[in-house]
Amino acid sequence: MQLLRRHLVFLLAGVFSLGLVVKPASADGAKEGTTLVYVGTYTGPKSQGIYVSRLNPATGALSKPKLAAEMVNPSWVTLHPNGRFLYAAGESGPYKGGGGAVSAFSIGQDGKLTALNSQEPNGKGPCHLAIDATGKVIVASNYGDGSMSSLMVREDGSLAPSAWVDRYPTLGDNQKPHAHHSTFDPTNRFAVTCDAGLDRIAVYRFDAATGSLTANDPPFVSTTAETHPRHLTFSLDGRYCYDIDEKAMRVTAFRFNADTGVLSQIQAISTLPADFTGKAGSTAELVLHPSGKFLYGSNRGPDNIVGYSVDQKTGRLTLIGHTSTLGQTCRSFGIDPSGNWMIVGNQNSHTMVQFRINKATGELTPTGTTFDLGAPVCFQFLAGK
Repeated sequence: MQLLRRHLVFLLAGVFSLGLVVKPASADGAKEGTTLVYVGTYTGPKSQGIYVSRLNPATGALSKPKLAAEMVNPSWVTLHPNGRFLYAAGESGPYKGGGGAVSAFSIGQDGKLTALNSQEPNGKGPCHLAIDATGKVIVASNYGDGSMSSLMVREDGSLAPSAWVDRYPTLGDNQKPHAHHSTFDPTNRFAVTCDAGLDRIAVYRFDAATGSLTANDPPFVSTTAETHPRHLTFSLDGRYCYDIDEKAMRVTAFRFNADTGVLSQIQAISTLPADFTGKAGSTAELVLHPSGKFLYGSNRGPDNIVGYSVDQKTGRLTLIGHTSTLGQTCRSFGIDPSGNWMIVGNQNSHTMVQFRINKATGELTPTGTTFDLGAPVCFQFLAGK
């Protein structure tokens, strides 16, 4: 036994003489292999801008959110494909003309953000930003005046002034345009957008080389009247597109033709529990699991997340169930790239809540991790930071 102890002491001495010191794990997990979680908020007494947490995707350890950059009402944030820049839609605030602004930031090693510049989005009330696969073009959905516009991204990550805009018409007194969300299809040849005011999903042909967008033929598909399509997402293979209808409280599934850009409805399924008898509110976010096997949406009254399994062959959805958000008014939530964790933002109760995702069944389980944060309304994940 003494001989064994001498060998152990000698071995440890050798290790420390070579400078190989074993560091204890930090409270929020080691930086290497962790994921930054950026949170957009509505600012006020409990929030000053964009926040960042650090997530360990293996253990679920999540650090308390810290202020990454001050900004007025960054209600949506999005990341550049190269992971070096972040862009935020300042939905309203003391900007020129009062219509909101789009701001560019560089991302530091510690997750802090450094402002590069801001541009007016050629519209009012930007509430969503989508960046194309090349990282050269950002499309802004301007809720305030019902327009879509684009901004070019410079080599240094800063934004050039907006040069393109498409303002939607007003269809009678009760149908004013409210562009709410857009995304690029997996081929990066089309941009698709929801207009919650006109009950339309518009399709644009996109030229990544020039950044130009032109209306497709046909230019849009109409949803049922008074459904208010709000957010949408594509299946991983691009054959199907899903939108969540804010007022109708349902998810609508479409078949998408990647050659023509035509959407064809195949299913509409409620976001509410079958036995729900209370006063319905509205839906908000729609997120596809990284595996493509599950689709989740948020109900703002009742305050829960609805989950569906996705038939990979037909694109049709089957209800998994509903999970309480443990707060009030879930405007948004996000799923980390590992597919293990969901973070939910409860806007009116000012909390962000973590859930574990069962990757076999899609079911959600609260982890017990909750942080106070003023009006969290958007989550984006940057892995490997």
